[in-house]
Amino acid sequence: MPPDRRHPGDPREWLDRARSNLSLARARPPGVLLEDLCFEAQQSAEKAVKALLLSRGIPFPFIHDLARLLSLLEQAGEKIPDTVRRAAELTPYAVMTRYPGLAEPVTEDRYGEALAIAETVLAWVDGALP
Repeated sequence: MPPDRRHPGDPREWLDRARSNLSLARARPPGVLLEDLCFEAQQSAEKAVKALLLSRGIPFPFIHDLARLLSLLEQAGEKIPDTVRRAAELTPYAVMTRYPGLAEPVTEDRYGEALAIAETVLAWVDGALP
C-alpha cells in the first residue's frame, strides 16, 4: 500500500518517493533492462538527497548531478560520509543509460553496485532527517 501523500515541500514526501524508486529498482520485473533499474536507483538517491536539502532549508536546482547536490549539503556544514559520496557514480544513470547507444549496457555487477549505493544514501538520509 502506498504511503499517505504529503505536501511537495515536505521532506518526507521526497523520501517516500525515494523509497518508491528504490522499490522499483529492486523489483526486477521480467523484460526490464538493467539500465532502467539503475535509473530508478539514481532517482532514489537523488530524491533522498533533495529530501535532506529540503529539511535543512537549502534551496536546490532541479538537476540530476548527485555530486553537486551533495556539495550543497557540504557547503551548509553537513558531513558527507565517503560511502554516500559514491552516489556521484549514479549520475550517468539519470541520462546516459536511458537512451540506446549513449553508454555501454549495464552489467549485473554494476546493477548490484547501483542498488547498494542507493540503499546507502537512503539509509543515511533517513537517519539524518528529524
